[in-house]
Amino acid sequence: MSAAAITCILPAYNEAPRIAAVLDAVAGHDLIGEVIVVDDGSSDGTAAIAESFAAQHDNVSLIVQPQNGGKTRAVVTGIEAAGGSHLMLIDTDLVGLGPEHLSALIAPVSDGRAHASISLRRNSPWPWRALGIDYISGERVMPRAVLADQLDALLALPRFGLEVFMNDLWLEAGFDIAVVRWPEVDSPLKSAKHGKLAGIAADVKMMRDIFRTIPAHHTLRQIFTMRARRI
Repeated sequence: MSAAAITCILPAYNEAPRIAAVLDAVAGHDLIGEVIVVDDGSSDGTAAIAESFAAQHDNVSLIVQPQNGGKTRAVVTGIEAAGGSHLMLIDTDLVGLGPEHLSALIAPVSDGRAHASISLRRNSPWPWRALGIDYISGERVMPRAVLADQLDALLALPRFGLEVFMNDLWLEAGFDIAVVRWPEVDSPLKSAKHGKLAGIAADVKMMRDIFRTIPAHHTLRQIFTMRARRI
């Protein structure tokens, strides 16, 4: 798989304090042909930071959504613009991310050992680290076609339904899944980003959206089926 085959989509909403560090790892990466930042109606300097990277790197582009529509809508915008045969999705709030982590996430798909890959970060919830898979991780590599054929369904999802919806697509397609451990990478807790009460509210909303997308009992089956599909 050539670098041109991979489009990295970075959905971003009010991530000015963190997005530059993520773009430092992604922009100009030898294995990534195209980087698309989708600013989801940010009210801080997120778009300006992404624009400065786009000015410095030929393979980086910025799409600005006129208003906040949620992560899934931002990802759909990125998919519509993507030229690669494979997509890499990366959250823009990661701490400790380096080019080597991206290379490790790409490798199992690039060399044909897996159809898709997913990260397992250092601060993933302990049950997922114990099981060896974080089923709602936002960092993934997969064929573009698996999502490109589902854009209308994606737009109908609740705001936090994307990851579990993708999981079902992977399992329906019979994908072998590479779990790539990132022991140096963290995703900040919502309480650290928004304050304790707002963070709790955001976590509750996330779980509500997940269970609106798939029932709770299906979530457990999904987790253990994905775990069985690990390579």
